[in-house]
Amino acid sequence: MSDAPSKIKLFESNRIRSQWDDEAQTWWFSVVDVIGALTESTNPTDYLKKLRKRDALLGSYLGTNCPQVAMQTESGKLRKTLAASTEQLLRIVQSIPSPKAEPFKLWLAQVGAQTAKAARLQLEKSTGRKVVSPRNAKQLGTQQAPEKPLLPAAAPDAPKENDDA
Repeated sequence: MSDAPSKIKLFESNRIRSQWDDEAQTWWFSVVDVIGALTESTNPTDYLKKLRKRDALLGSYLGTNCPQVAMQTESGKLRKTLAASTEQLLRIVQSIPSPKAEPFKLWLAQVGAQTAKAARLQLEKSTGRKVVSPRNAKQLGTQQAPEKPLLPAAAPDAPKENDDA
Protein backbone atom coordinates (compact mmCIF):
# COMPACT_ATOMS: atom_id res chain seq x y z
CA MET A 1 0.00 0.00 0.00
CA SER A 2 1.02 3.59 -0.47
CA ASP A 3 2.47 5.67 2.34
CA ALA A 4 0.06 8.38 1.22
CA PRO A 5 -2.69 9.11 3.72
CA SER A 6 -6.15 7.76 3.18
CA LYS A 7 -8.48 10.03 1.31
CA ILE A 8 -12.03 10.84 2.31
CA LYS A 9 -14.44 10.95 -0.60
CA LEU A 10 -17.96 12.27 -0.28
CA PHE A 11 -21.05 10.62 -1.68
CA GLU A 12 -24.15 12.71 -0.93
CA SER A 13 -22.43 14.11 2.20
CA ASN A 14 -21.50 10.61 3.42
CA ARG A 15 -17.82 10.06 4.13
CA ILE A 16 -16.27 7.14 2.25
CA ARG A 17 -12.74 6.29 3.37
CA SER A 18 -10.40 5.25 0.58
CA GLN A 19 -6.77 4.28 0.19
CA TRP A 20 -4.62 4.31 -2.95
CA ASP A 21 -2.54 1.17 -3.58
CA ASP A 22 0.52 2.05 -5.67
CA GLU A 23 1.39 -1.56 -6.37
CA ALA A 24 -2.07 -2.59 -7.60
CA GLN A 25 -2.76 0.87 -9.09
CA THR A 26 -6.25 0.92 -7.59
CA TRP A 27 -8.34 2.67 -4.99
CA TRP A 28 -9.67 0.66 -2.06
CA PHE A 29 -12.92 1.84 -0.48
CA SER A 30 -14.25 1.04 2.99
CA VAL A 31 -17.09 -1.45 2.54
CA VAL A 32 -18.71 -0.41 5.83
CA ASP A 33 -18.69 3.26 4.78
CA VAL A 34 -20.34 2.40 1.45
CA ILE A 35 -23.00 0.30 3.16
CA GLY A 36 -23.64 3.14 5.59
CA ALA A 37 -24.05 5.60 2.72
CA LEU A 38 -26.40 3.35 0.76
CA THR A 39 -28.58 2.16 3.63
CA GLU A 40 -28.40 5.05 6.10
CA SER A 41 -28.13 2.32 8.74
CA THR A 42 -27.22 3.48 12.24
CA ASN A 43 -24.95 0.41 12.46
CA PRO A 44 -23.51 -0.41 9.02
CA THR A 45 -21.14 -3.03 10.49
CA ASP A 46 -24.13 -4.99 11.81
CA TYR A 47 -25.93 -4.51 8.47
CA LEU A 48 -22.90 -6.02 6.70
CA LYS A 49 -22.86 -9.02 9.06
CA LYS A 50 -26.57 -9.69 8.41
CA LEU A 51 -26.08 -9.20 4.66
CA ARG A 52 -23.27 -11.78 4.65
CA LYS A 53 -25.47 -14.29 6.50
CA ARG A 54 -28.46 -13.67 4.21
CA ASP A 55 -26.39 -13.93 1.01
CA ALA A 56 -23.87 -16.76 1.42
CA LEU A 57 -22.39 -16.17 -2.05
CA LEU A 58 -21.74 -12.53 -1.22
CA GLY A 59 -20.24 -13.51 2.13
CA SER A 60 -17.88 -15.91 0.39
CA TYR A 61 -17.07 -13.29 -2.27
CA LEU A 62 -16.19 -10.69 0.36
CA GLY A 63 -14.00 -13.11 2.29
CA THR A 64 -12.13 -14.17 -0.85
CA ASN A 65 -11.82 -10.90 -2.78
CA CYS A 66 -11.93 -8.01 -0.31
CA PRO A 67 -8.79 -7.44 1.76
CA GLN A 68 -8.41 -5.75 5.11
CA VAL A 69 -6.78 -2.35 4.46
CA ALA A 70 -5.49 0.05 7.10
CA MET A 71 -7.61 3.21 7.03
CA GLN A 72 -7.87 6.12 9.40
CA THR A 73 -10.83 6.14 11.79
CA GLU A 74 -12.64 9.28 12.93
CA SER A 75 -10.45 9.22 16.06
CA GLY A 76 -7.36 9.40 13.84
CA LYS A 77 -6.12 5.86 14.47
CA LEU A 78 -5.27 3.46 11.67
CA ARG A 79 -7.46 0.36 11.77
CA LYS A 80 -7.79 -2.47 9.28
CA THR A 81 -11.17 -2.37 7.60
CA LEU A 82 -12.81 -4.49 4.93
CA ALA A 83 -12.06 -2.77 1.62
CA ALA A 84 -13.17 -3.22 -1.97
CA SER A 85 -11.97 -2.04 -5.36
CA THR A 86 -14.35 -0.37 -7.80
CA GLU A 87 -15.21 -3.69 -9.45
CA GLN A 88 -15.82 -5.37 -6.11
CA LEU A 89 -17.98 -2.48 -4.92
CA LEU A 90 -20.25 -2.89 -7.93
CA ARG A 91 -20.82 -6.53 -6.92
CA ILE A 92 -21.62 -5.47 -3.35
CA VAL A 93 -23.94 -2.62 -4.40
CA GLN A 94 -26.10 -4.95 -6.48
CA SER A 95 -26.83 -6.93 -3.29
CA ILE A 96 -28.14 -3.92 -1.38
CA PRO A 97 -31.73 -2.85 -2.04
CA SER A 98 -31.34 0.91 -2.04
CA PRO A 99 -32.67 3.79 -4.14
CA LYS A 100 -29.16 5.23 -3.84
CA ALA A 101 -27.57 2.32 -5.75
CA GLU A 102 -27.72 3.96 -9.21
CA PRO A 103 -26.51 7.39 -8.01
CA PHE A 104 -23.69 5.59 -6.19
CA LYS A 105 -22.64 3.79 -9.38
CA LEU A 106 -22.52 7.14 -11.20
CA TRP A 107 -20.49 8.62 -8.35
CA LEU A 108 -18.08 5.67 -8.52
CA ALA A 109 -17.65 6.23 -12.26
CA GLN A 110 -16.80 9.90 -11.59
CA VAL A 111 -14.22 8.86 -9.00
CA GLY A 112 -12.74 6.50 -11.58
CA ALA A 113 -12.61 9.23 -14.22
CA GLN A 114 -10.89 11.59 -11.78
CA THR A 115 -8.36 8.89 -10.96
CA ALA A 116 -7.68 8.26 -14.64
CA LYS A 117 -7.21 11.98 -15.29
CA ALA A 118 -4.86 12.31 -12.32
CA ALA A 119 -2.83 9.33 -13.56
CA ARG A 120 -2.63 10.81 -17.06
CA LEU A 121 -1.48 14.18 -15.71
CA GLN A 122 1.13 12.47 -13.51
CA LEU A 123 2.39 10.49 -16.51
CA GLU A 124 2.61 13.65 -18.61
CA LYS A 125 4.47 15.42 -15.82
CA SER A 126 6.95 12.59 -15.30
CA THR A 127 7.64 12.07 -19.03
CA GLY A 128 7.34 15.67 -20.18
CA ARG A 129 5.11 14.49 -23.04
CA LYS A 130 1.38 14.77 -23.68
CA VAL A 131 -0.71 11.63 -23.69
CA VAL A 132 -2.77 11.65 -26.88
CA SER A 133 -6.06 9.83 -27.07
CA PRO A 134 -8.99 10.22 -29.45
CA ARG A 135 -10.75 12.16 -26.71
CA ASN A 136 -8.08 14.80 -26.10
CA ALA A 137 -6.53 14.93 -29.60
CA LYS A 138 -8.60 17.97 -30.65
CA GLN A 139 -7.68 19.85 -27.46
CA LEU A 140 -4.00 19.28 -28.19
CA GLY A 141 -4.36 20.56 -31.75
CA THR A 142 -3.51 17.30 -33.48
CA GLN A 143 -5.43 16.15 -36.52
CA GLN A 144 -6.42 12.92 -34.87
CA ALA A 145 -5.08 10.38 -32.43
CA PRO A 146 -2.95 7.56 -33.82
CA GLU A 147 -5.14 4.80 -35.19
CA LYS A 148 -2.58 2.06 -34.59
CA PRO A 149 -4.26 -0.51 -32.32
CA LEU A 150 -2.71 -1.24 -28.94
CA LEU A 151 -3.28 -4.97 -29.36
CA PRO A 152 -2.66 -6.99 -32.50
CA ALA A 153 -5.69 -8.22 -34.37
CA ALA A 154 -6.73 -11.80 -33.73
CA ALA A 155 -5.42 -14.40 -36.16
CA PRO A 156 -7.94 -15.11 -38.96
CA ASP A 157 -8.49 -18.67 -37.73
CA ALA A 158 -8.90 -17.65 -34.09
CA PRO A 159 -12.33 -18.51 -32.63
CA LYS A 160 -14.68 -15.61 -32.13
CA GLU A 161 -16.46 -14.93 -28.83
CA ASN A 162 -19.79 -16.38 -29.98
CA ASP A 163 -18.34 -19.44 -31.73
CA ASP A 164 -19.61 -22.70 -30.28
CA ALA A 165 -16.70 -24.69 -31.72
